[in-house]
Amino acid sequence: VTITTRLLVSHLSGIRHYEKDITKVKEEKEKVNRALKLTKSHQDKEQKEKEGKGIEKTDCVKQKKEHDSETKSRNSKPGRKDKEFEQEEYYLKEKFESVIESLKIFKNDPLFFKPGDQFLYSTYGFTLLSAVVERASGQKFTDYMLKMFRDLDMLSTVLDDNEAMIYNRARCYIYNKKGRLVNAPYVDNSYKWAGGGFLSSVGDLLKFGNALLYSYQAGQFKNRNSKLLPGYLKPSTVAMMWTPVPKTEVSWDRDGKYAMAWAVVEKNQQYGCCRRQRHYASHTGGAVGASSVLLILPEELDPEALSAWPAAPPRGVIVTIICNMQSVSLNSTALKIAREFDKEKRAQ
Repeated sequence: VTITTRLLVSHLSGIRHYEKDITKVKEEKEKVNRALKLTKSHQDKEQKEKEGKGIEKTDCVKQKKEHDSETKSRNSKPGRKDKEFEQEEYYLKEKFESVIESLKIFKNDPLFFKPGDQFLYSTYGFTLLSAVVERASGQKFTDYMLKMFRDLDMLSTVLDDNEAMIYNRARCYIYNKKGRLVNAPYVDNSYKWAGGGFLSSVGDLLKFGNALLYSYQAGQFKNRNSKLLPGYLKPSTVAMMWTPVPKTEVSWDRDGKYAMAWAVVEKNQQYGCCRRQRHYASHTGGAVGASSVLLILPEELDPEALSAWPAAPPRGVIVTIICNMQSVSLNSTALKIAREFDKEKRAQ
């Protein structure tokens, strides 16, 4: 088989995640698919009822659905039902000196499927990707990334090295089996720098999001403002990263598809005065004792905004949340926050 970097970055490589048993992975995927089908069936039924009884019911149904969702969220404790963190490899304590060395964890394991055929989120796929970066750049992956973070002015973003004294490093928490809050167990993340081995701050992640959004929009402003500096990436590169890839899926937003290291929801509206889907890119993060999200909601630019002075990129809303608690679902919260700020901006 052939595994390309594009397959790795879109989780289509066939390389396993933490679960080694392919049967369990298939069972879990089937369970998720059944749940999605039931949800879609329920939504279709609601849509037919709306069409049959008029538009007045729309807001009522929407409010009830949001109320039920919020009630469920309030009544469920984070970190209690996530089977993901039952996998032993989350809790490795071995120190790996290089990303090449950490490949030994999975390099002799069989692929779960032919590369390109199916989507399977894989942290180890990104470990292999980091090894590619290391060989292509001719320097250690960690050195390469820290230089990039410096270029982006992300001076608080560092390796999650247990031995280093890191100012303001947060203490992480989990719920134990009795439902009590306890300190997260000791782990060494040197086996997965690319997939979950960095510490950052809200301020740094906002800089990262703004750098990407600026790069994405810079091409649309360049002819109107000769003083505009180029983005860190080419606009076409970010557009490619934020283009949904076929055969992928996203666990934290069923409207989305996976792209290149980002989950993407495309702009879509099927009916007037009904549900409107905005284009946004996001990614959640889960680690032992921590959860996070970075969400980018680009502004829908119009000719007036592009020609008005001093209009310049980045234009949109960036939301990031970092939580020192395991298994906290944050994407829907970030999206609600982004929409509120976007609504406020459009009202001005």
